[in-house]
Amino acid sequence: MGDRESMEQEEIHSKVLRAGRRTYFFDVRSTKAGDYYLTITESKKFTHDDGSFHYKKHKIYLYKEDFEAFRENVGEMMDFIIDEKGTEVISERHQSDFKKEEQDTAGAEENDQAKSTESFTEVDFDDI
Repeated sequence: MGDRESMEQEEIHSKVLRAGRRTYFFDVRSTKAGDYYLTITESKKFTHDDGSFHYKKHKIYLYKEDFEAFRENVGEMMDFIIDEKGTEVISERHQSDFKKEEQDTAGAEENDQAKSTESFTEVDFDDI
């Protein structure tokens, strides 16, 4: 049996969520022992200057023993966001009249940008 046939056999159920340039794939797969687990894949499309494109993918593997804690944490984070900011999307992309709040000092914005790039670490989750 080839690798492709093996992959098809272990994929049990799938659902796709398209969200702008991102697509999320929710796949139920089977372990070698016959139990199920969930993979969540984020695929983001990037376009090059010449018009060609490529996708970057990040994958999370979620096993049954972690379902309840994962569900609780995601629910808590979503509730927090809704409670703090409501359900209306606030962004330049979603509102034509969106304006950034002006900084008290001109250097504050540059300082914030420097801090955000210093503390950011790019993480790439490859298939395990």
